[in-house]
Amino acid sequence: MTDSVLDLAPVVPVVVVQDVADAVPLARALVAGGLPAIEVTLRTPAAPEAIRAIADQVPDAVVGAGTVITPAQVTESVAAGARFLVSPGWTDALLEAMRACGLPFLPGVSTTSEVVALLERGVREMKFFPAQAAGGTAYLRSLAGPLPQARFCPTGGIGLGSAPEYLALPNVGCVGGSWMVPPDAVTAGDWGRIEELAREAAGLSADGTCR
Repeated sequence: MTDSVLDLAPVVPVVVVQDVADAVPLARALVAGGLPAIEVTLRTPAAPEAIRAIADQVPDAVVGAGTVITPAQVTESVAAGARFLVSPGWTDALLEAMRACGLPFLPGVSTTSEVVALLERGVREMKFFPAQAAGGTAYLRSLAGPLPQARFCPTGGIGLGSAPEYLALPNVGCVGGSWMVPPDAVTAGDWGRIEELAREAAGLSADGTCR
């Protein structure tokens, strides 16, 4: 795995797993479509076991834990086999736990002061969340001038149509989104549809064309 989550693929699927049985076929479909980095959010009781199942049974997947908001969740995610961590925000205690675990991590920011505070602590790669609500591409473009050393994975409200606008920015490495894992497709076990949507997302370039 590259040292940077931002360089694995143009899009990181943000996945909410309700049933552990869905985790492995879902991950296989995403990987087959060209999206190896998969963020499983800790929003459901099934999430830790889903991470463990993907880590054990889908070797080509780089599975991470998202919505990590406590040091205890850091420990739990590492034990489950997560290979990277993503948080919607950060505190000093959470940042210390994520740094100590040794995994790549993306702490969440939505303001300039939060970005500067992380840079001061030696963190250069971050999640920008909630991207659309917090100012979208205009906000990130404004940050690129005074804070060029910061790189982002914007997540929140991004879809197939808006993703290329983000990917065109010099300070964006990838985007996070869930449009390639529609709940109805997961419920129906329509892994072929998810693979097609993943392939479309994996082919995105900054000009909106497939590459």
